[in-house]
Order: sequence, then C-alpha cells, then structure tokens
Amino acid sequence: MTTAPANPQAAMRLRELVFGAACAAAVRAAARLGVADALDDTPATVDELAAALDTEPRALRRLLRALTCYGIFAETAGDRFEHTEMSRLLREDAPNSLRYISLWCTEPWTWEAWPMLDEAVRSGRNVFPELFGKEFFDYLHSEGGDSARVFDKAMTTSSRQSARDFADYLDLTGIDTVVDIGGGQGHVLASLLEKHPALHGTLLDLPKVVAGADPRLRDGGALADRARLVPGDCRVDIPVRADLYIIKNILEWDDDSTRRTLANVVAAARPGARVVVVENLVDDSPSMRFTTAMDLMLMLNVGGAKHSEASMVRLMTEAGLTVTEVRPVNPYLHAFEATVR
Repeated sequence: MTTAPANPQAAMRLRELVFGAACAAAVRAAARLGVADALDDTPATVDELAAALDTEPRALRRLLRALTCYGIFAETAGDRFEHTEMSRLLREDAPNSLRYISLWCTEPWTWEAWPMLDEAVRSGRNVFPELFGKEFFDYLHSEGGDSARVFDKAMTTSSRQSARDFADYLDLTGIDTVVDIGGGQGHVLASLLEKHPALHGTLLDLPKVVAGADPRLRDGGALADRARLVPGDCRVDIPVRADLYIIKNILEWDDDSTRRTLANVVAAARPGARVVVVENLVDDSPSMRFTTAMDLMLMLNVGGAKHSEASMVRLMTEAGLTVTEVRPVNPYLHAFEATVR
C-alpha cells in the first residue's frame, strides 16, 4: 500500500486543533482579567493595559499575541492593541456580551471532564458523578462555588438575547394565551407580553426557578396583571391550558424525559393548540461547530444531547403533535412549529 504524502495544511490545522485548549484558556484569561473592559475605542499599548489590569506586561503581550491569531483583538503599530468585533463581545457592558458564556464553557470542572470524553463515548453515560460524586446540578449548587454564579449569569445573558430574537420571530395572530414551559426567569414570556399588550401568559418552571422570575412578571411588576407564575416540573405535569405552548432549549435530557414532557403538553392542550419547540440543532445549521460542542458537553455533564431535525420531529410526532414547519430563529436556534392532533 502506497502512503500519500502528508498535506502540510492538514497537518498544520490538526496541530492547531489539538492545542484548542490553549485558545479556550486564553479567552478565559482575557475575560477574567477584564482585558476587553480595560480597552476602549482608542488603541492602547501593552504597558498601558498592563498598568490598568495590574498584570506583568510581557506575559500580557504573549496572551494578546495568541488571541490576535483568532481575531480576538488586533495589533497595530507601536505595540498597540485595539478591539475587533469578537473582542468587544468579551466586554461585560456589550449589548450581546459573551463574557459569561466564555467563562461558563471554561469553568474548572470542564478541564476535568473533557479528558473523560472517550469513557463517555464508550459507556454511553455521563461521567460527572464518577468525577465529582454527585449529579451535575447537585454539585453545581452545593460545591460549585463561583461556577453557580457564572452559570446563572451566562444563562440569564443568553436567555435575554435569544428572547428578543424569538419575540421578533413569533407570529401571535389569533393567540390570546401562551405558556412558557421550563422558561427559567421568564425572559421570553416578558418579551412577548411587552410586545403584545393584549396577550396573557404563564411561566411554568421548578419552584426555586419561578421564585426568581423576572421582576416584570412578579407581584407589582409592569406585566404582573397579565402574567401567572406556576411552580412545577413539566416532566411530571403541565396544569395549564393555553392557545400556544412554548418549549425552548430544555428538551436536552434523555429521550424518556423528553417524551414525558411532550406527552404532558398534549394531555393539557386542546386539539389544534399550537406548540413551538425551539432548540439548537446538530445538523443543518451554520453554528454546527458550536452546537456539536455543546452536544458533547451535555454528554459529559448530564447525559443529555442536542437534537437533529429528524430526531426532534420524530419525538414530537410520537407524542401526538403534527409538525408543520421548521424554521431558523437566528443562526443558533431553530423553531419547530406544531399543532396538537
């Protein structure tokens, strides 16, 4: 057998990929140090940034040099650095900030879990309990320390951003009542109620989650007279009847839990009620590198999975829903439009 000569570009790319942890660590370091927040619209020298951040200038220069290779910051004349579109996203005050997402995806536990990916693939189950002695969320809220705060910040930021996109996407013609199932703090529901003054809505989530709902939805809030907060577990029961049921980014458990949730929707709804499931997909998406990475992380920490379009349609159909359309909400999210049979 004749071996083809190695492609230098392929070898270089693979070398870059296997050092991917260095890139992730560099982004995390920049976020923790606050480099993007220290740099304004005027290019700054390394010495100026180091003084503002209380860091060692030569080490900071090496960090910035690595980040510029990925388009995060840019170097200009005179050993100065300036912002790029990506580096601005690391600012805490950026409208679409990814600072807390960057920290969450590189939290200390991730560096212990990723090397166990081969074991997760071999066994087909999450490895988190073997590493830390507890299931993921039990660990996060008991021993996770600052990781719990970072997680809450990351989820809140992400939810607010996608809520705006989803509110713009959703056509509510003929809809008077909506329920957001597993809707967290209720950012989607609040966005919809603000945009549609005649709409009434319900937020259903676990008791401790609903207790921290968006202030606009709670007693005394601007939207409270049209909002209802219902504590509960959608995998057990959905005691709400509405014209529209929204299930956004929660069907990432094992298939049995997903089936139970969808079955509970069908049991609660009247025939013909509208159901919109919103998920990241691991196929047919411009964000596949991101969503497939999230899929692997879910495998590691909770034993969950992101869906393909086919797997989501199959589970919804089995539950008694008629899927009529699948459309992108933004580059990361797809909406599955369905009705109850």
